[in-house]
Amino acid sequence: LCRVYKKTSGNESIALYLGKRDFVDHVESVDVVDGVIKVDPAELDGRKVWVYLACAFRYGSDDLDVIGLSFRKDIWVKRVQIYPVVGTKPANTPMQEALLKKCGDQGHPFTFTIDTNLPCSVGLQPAPEDAGKSCGVDYEVKAYIAKEADDPDEKISKKDTCRLIIRKIQFAPGKVGAGPKADISKNFMMSDKPVHLEASIEKELYFHGDPIPVNVKINNETTKVVKKIKITVEQTTEVLLYQSDKYSKTVFTEEFAEEIKGESTLEKTFTVIPLLSNNKEKRGLAVDVSEFPKTYIRPGMDKGMQGIMVSYKIKVNLLVSSGGLLGGLTTMCDHASPGPPHLISSPAGLSDTSHPDN
Repeated sequence: LCRVYKKTSGNESIALYLGKRDFVDHVESVDVVDGVIKVDPAELDGRKVWVYLACAFRYGSDDLDVIGLSFRKDIWVKRVQIYPVVGTKPANTPMQEALLKKCGDQGHPFTFTIDTNLPCSVGLQPAPEDAGKSCGVDYEVKAYIAKEADDPDEKISKKDTCRLIIRKIQFAPGKVGAGPKADISKNFMMSDKPVHLEASIEKELYFHGDPIPVNVKINNETTKVVKKIKITVEQTTEVLLYQSDKYSKTVFTEEFAEEIKGESTLEKTFTVIPLLSNNKEKRGLAVDVSEFPKTYIRPGMDKGMQGIMVSYKIKVNLLVSSGGLLGGLTTMCDHASPGPPHLISSPAGLSDTSHPDN
């Protein structure tokens, strides 16, 4: 055990120990949350020690809590009595055995199993001037001293509690399929022949920081000139819990000066690299600590339970002398997986719009 996460209550009667703070959602199952609570019975005064794991959705500022408005919704909560010990306990995990050696005789293990239909940890990036916690989904392990597990009439002092924030994360599949492809043709006024655009990527998933080669094929059968190729990567976020809210943020955009004259063709690969470091100032961008997140859904899973769903789209735009041509691709951008692969397909999309030439 190379690192231990510890949080002690204000009165030092209880201490919470965890061996890790990242717990992986493997789609079909989730890592068990296993830890240890160290209890000093001398300060309990007849009360009990409890620990709970809560998944909550926060969609407001801490500043508003002081006026009695609750902007935190508990999606899922589990509680376990730690002291005095009741019932039978499951066998200790290797992590708990290592933590118990640090706690001694006052250590009491606990185990939580997270439901597979719960959302992963994700936050919407606040603006630089915003204060307090950002909107998002988080998980909290909290130990506390109380007479009852959840009595609304019992006021629990902050000095009788200790808590640690943990993360439920998803890794990208170890095996990925072929990437999506999209194509579109457009006719322009005074021209009986179209401009044809085809765009594709080699695979359906890319890790954060990876170069993304975008293959572009253009067949310009008109007499017009294609002046530029513009490639944009958009992050689409759906906030599902408190309302049906869907919006997109551009995380990468670049124009390439490629002139395709009338009645000519072009076949070329352009490389794009969307990075969180280039988007630090964008309010409302969905982030997972240091990377762009992506949501995976198990077949049959309730989409509404996911809190915040994140997906990505690559758009290729041709700027023509008197109008625009746009083809869209849907792809993924996520963590690399250290564990067994899980193959999850990514659909291809196509959209069409017009842009005046500048």
